[in-house]
Amino acid sequence: MGQEISGSRFTKRDFTRFSAHLAQETQLLARWFDEQAFGVSPCTGGLELEAWLVGADMQPAPLNAQFLEALQNPLAFPELAAFNIELNSAPSPLTGDALRRMQAELEALWAACRRAAATLGVHMVMIGTLPTVRQEMLTLANMSGMARYRALNEQVLRVRRGRPLQLDIEGHEILRVAHHDVMLEAATTSFQIHLQAAPEQAVRFYNAAIVASAPMVALSANSPYLFGHDLWEETRIPLFEQAVEVGGFEGAAFGPIKRVTFGSGYASESLLECFRENLEHYPVLLPVELDGPAEALNHLRLHNGTIWRWNRPLIGFDVEGRPTLRVEHRVVPAGPTIGDAVANAAFFHGLAHALAHLEAPPELQLPFADARDNFYAAARHGLGATVAWLRGQRLNVRELILGQLIPLARVGLEGLGIDAGDVDHSLRIVAGRVQSGRTGSAWQRAFVAAHGRDWQGLVRAYLVGQESGVPVHEWPV
Repeated sequence: MGQEISGSRFTKRDFTRFSAHLAQETQLLARWFDEQAFGVSPCTGGLELEAWLVGADMQPAPLNAQFLEALQNPLAFPELAAFNIELNSAPSPLTGDALRRMQAELEALWAACRRAAATLGVHMVMIGTLPTVRQEMLTLANMSGMARYRALNEQVLRVRRGRPLQLDIEGHEILRVAHHDVMLEAATTSFQIHLQAAPEQAVRFYNAAIVASAPMVALSANSPYLFGHDLWEETRIPLFEQAVEVGGFEGAAFGPIKRVTFGSGYASESLLECFRENLEHYPVLLPVELDGPAEALNHLRLHNGTIWRWNRPLIGFDVEGRPTLRVEHRVVPAGPTIGDAVANAAFFHGLAHALAHLEAPPELQLPFADARDNFYAAARHGLGATVAWLRGQRLNVRELILGQLIPLARVGLEGLGIDAGDVDHSLRIVAGRVQSGRTGSAWQRAFVAAHGRDWQGLVRAYLVGQESGVPVHEWPV
C-alpha cells in the first residue's frame, strides 16, 4: 500500500485483468518456493514509525504535504490522514551495534522532523491514538491527497454496499458510533517492526511473531482513550479492525476472513500459504494497472498490502534482485519515546529469535486459538491480562514477561551477537516498564486520574515527556 496509483475508479474488466495477474504471480512465487530461489542473508531488522502532527492547541494539524515539503527526506511518507506521517529506517543486520545504530538513525530522523515541523508551527507526537482527535476530524476533507487512499475508501464502501462502518468497543467505558468512510483508521498509529530471516527459517520466525504478539502488545500499550472514552489498554487494535471491516469471499471455505485479522492459523510448510490464502480468500480491492514484469510481483505485493494481518509476511528483493521474505510485526503502537520504541524492537527481535530456535517449536506447544485469545486479552487488559503459554501454562502476562520472556529475549539477542551493553540497556527499559506497570496507557490513565479529562493538557504533558527522551515508566504525572 506504500505505492501511489494512477486512479480511483475501476471497471469489471479491471478486476478481471488484475485477478489474472495476481494468479500468475502467485504461481510464479510458488515456483520460487519450490526452487528455493530466495536470497540468503543474516537476520535483518527494519522499522516503520507513524506519527501525528499537532498544533499549539494540541489538536491534529492536517499539514503533512507542507511538512514533507519542508522535510525533504525520502524515508518519510504521507499516511491516510493529512495529520499523520510515516517514517522508515534502512534495514540493518541484527548483530553488533545494531540497536545503537537503530536508535541513532531514528533519533536523527526525528530531530529533522521536529525542525521541519517547527517551521510550520506544529509538533510531532508518537502515540497510538491521540486523545485530542475527535470523530468529526476524521473526514475525507482531512484525507491525504493521494489516489490510493481515495480508491481504498471507495472500494471498502463498495464491498460494504455503502453501509457505514460501525465502531463498537467495550472497555472501561463503551463507545458506539457509525462512520461513513475509512478515516477512522487514521486514528491508529503504530511502530512496525520488520524481521527478515533466512528462507528456511521464515516459517519459524513468522510463527514466533504470532506467539510473541500478546506479550508485545501488553508491554507496549499506549492507546487507552478514543473520542473522550476510556476503552482498552490498546484501543488501536479493535479500532483498526473495525475501521476497515470488510471480509473475504463470501463463499470461501473459511470465509469470509476479515481483512484486518490476527490470521487464520500458523504457517505449516512455507509462507506461500499466506499468499495462496490472499488469492483464494480475499477479493481484489485495488485493481490498478501496474507496469513491470511478472517477476516484480507488483500485483501480488499490492494485493498483500490491502490485507492487514497483525503479523504480515512481505516479499521484497535484495540488491541482486533475488526475492526475500520478511515478517512485519504490526501489533506495537507508536511511542512513547524513541528509546521505548527501540527497547520494544530489541525485546521482539530477541524473543522471536529465541522462540524460533527452541528445540520444540512454540507453535506445537501453544494452539493458535490460544495465541489469538492471548492477543485480544493483552490488548484489552494490558499487563493485567492472564494468558495461556507453552506447555499448558496459564499465568499473568506481567509474571510471564519478567520471569520467562526477558531472559529468553536476552538469550535471543546474545545469539544474534548484539553488543552486551546494548542488550542490557534495552531490556532494562522493558523490565522497568513491566515491573512498575507504567506503560504509555498506564501513564495516560494516571494523568487523567490526577488532572481530570483535560485532553489538551494530557497531550501537552505527554509531549514534554516524549521530548525529554526519558522512558515512559520514569515520567512524572
